[in-house]
Amino acid sequence: MDPQVVDLARTAGTTVVTLMATDTWNRARDGLVALWRRVHPERADQLADQLDATREELVAARHAGDELSESELTAEWQSRLRRLLVAEPALAEELRRFLEELAPADAGQPAADGISMHATASGHGRVYQAGRDQHITEG
Repeated sequence: MDPQVVDLARTAGTTVVTLMATDTWNRARDGLVALWRRVHPERADQLADQLDATREELVAARHAGDELSESELTAEWQSRLRRLLVAEPALAEELRRFLEELAPADAGQPAADGISMHATASGHGRVYQAGRDQHITEG
C-alpha cells in the first residue's frame, strides 16, 4: 500500500475526529460526506449518521476524560478514510485540499502537517508536546 495514502488517511482521520469538537464541524462533516458520496453514493447518508454518532461518542469521552475512546474513534476514522482512498485513489488530492481548507492557520501561515502547538512554562513548570502519541515516565 502506498505510504502516502496511509499517511494521508492517518492525518485525515485525526483531523476529522479533532474537528468534531469544534465550531467548524458542520462544514467538515458536509465536505466529508460529499467526498464519500462520489465513491459510495448509496452509503453517504449512512456515513453522515455515523459521523454524528461518532461526534456524540467523542463529546461524551472528552467529558469523561476517556482518552482511550477518543484514540479508538480516531483509529476507526483513519481506517475508514484509508479504505476510501484505496477504493478511489483520485480522491487523495481533493482530500488534501479539503484538509488544508479546514486546518487552522497561525498568523496567516498554514501549520506544518496541520499541527500548530504553542506552550509557555514558568517556574518549575514543564511542557510536553507531541503531534501524536507521547509517553512520559519520570522517576
